[in-house]
Amino acid sequence: MEKIDSQEEEKKPEKDAIKSALGRAMALCAKSEQCSSDIRSKLESWGLGSSESISVINRLISENFINDERYAGSFVRDKFRHNKWGKVKIAAHLRLKNIDPEVIVSALSLLDDDQYRQMISETLKSHRKFIKAKNAYDLKGKLLRFGLSKGFESQIIYDILNETD
Repeated sequence: MEKIDSQEEEKKPEKDAIKSALGRAMALCAKSEQCSSDIRSKLESWGLGSSESISVINRLISENFINDERYAGSFVRDKFRHNKWGKVKIAAHLRLKNIDPEVIVSALSLLDDDQYRQMISETLKSHRKFIKAKNAYDLKGKLLRFGLSKGFESQIIYDILNETD
């Protein structure tokens, strides 16, 4: 009889911790868009085990607090508009967050190709003002490296650099 009582007492604080973590996670998700892997790491940092984290995440998904497709779409739009990142860099960061590859492809398809090329061209032109190069070949190399570091596709960068000549 005493063993049963002690087991029930151990489960009660555990349930309270799960409820508390669920409330905190709901508040976090309501404040800003989160993906499931971000929430999983938060829950584990709050002391929840793997199985408890999964149950909390499933509850958040069922109540539409977490939606990785919605997160990927907003991540793509924000990084494109505000950080001026290219598709390669955005996709790499989404893969780091364990977003499904199909979701990444669909989120990247939301970007307008003409707007994307225009943004790459403007970014390269604005960066060109700050580059000191010995000759045109050196200038193209530096602009290419800059564009690649921003996550733009090499073929598009080549095309834009050859258009400006």
